[in-house]
Amino acid sequence: MSTSPGKLIAPPSTARGQLTRIRLLEAAEAIFGEKGYDRASITDITQRAGVAQGTFYVYFVDKKAVFVELVRDLSHRLRREIAESVAGLNDRIAIERQGFLTFFEFITRHRNLYRIVRQAEFVDEELYRWYYDRMARGYVQGLEKAMESHQIRRMDLETLAYCLMGMCDLLGMRWVLWRGECPPPEVIESMLTFVRRGMEMPEASSASIPQESEGGSR
Repeated sequence: MSTSPGKLIAPPSTARGQLTRIRLLEAAEAIFGEKGYDRASITDITQRAGVAQGTFYVYFVDKKAVFVELVRDLSHRLRREIAESVAGLNDRIAIERQGFLTFFEFITRHRNLYRIVRQAEFVDEELYRWYYDRMARGYVQGLEKAMESHQIRRMDLETLAYCLMGMCDLLGMRWVLWRGECPPPEVIESMLTFVRRGMEMPEASSASIPQESEGGSR
């Protein structure tokens, strides 16, 4: 997938170069979040990073290149943190709980992620689609495993992945972006109850519904 014009610059090989590149990405995250892509400038980014403007071009060919790399970097870090947090868990609902919590914790530290990803739709639509598609592909793998082990009911994997991602995304916006805090425990439990009831095996769903006594009314 091509998401940036011009040739790509290879990542730095030295520790010092890697740190400088990280500083530029962190500065870009702040600037794009505060000003938006169109109003942000390379000068803004280098000043925030505390490096000379010429240093920027050692690592990125232009403003779009650093934006593309920022979206990819945030996506990779979010997916890695979620994967690490659920490692060793086998129960799907426990995995969902921990995954949701990790997502909320991540965006609490990276609140600009919401604004940056939404800007990507207009800066580079292919990148915007890639962000969600890449997240969904990893989600599908875990859900498929849970279906194969009969932990959750059979349904369309991609649809389920996007439903879960959308619910998590909007609740994060409601609490983290608008309120500046992680969703409270009762919100997490309501979310998980909805997820559990929607995904549990049909036999479990039937068993959880009280049976009417003979002659009883609805």
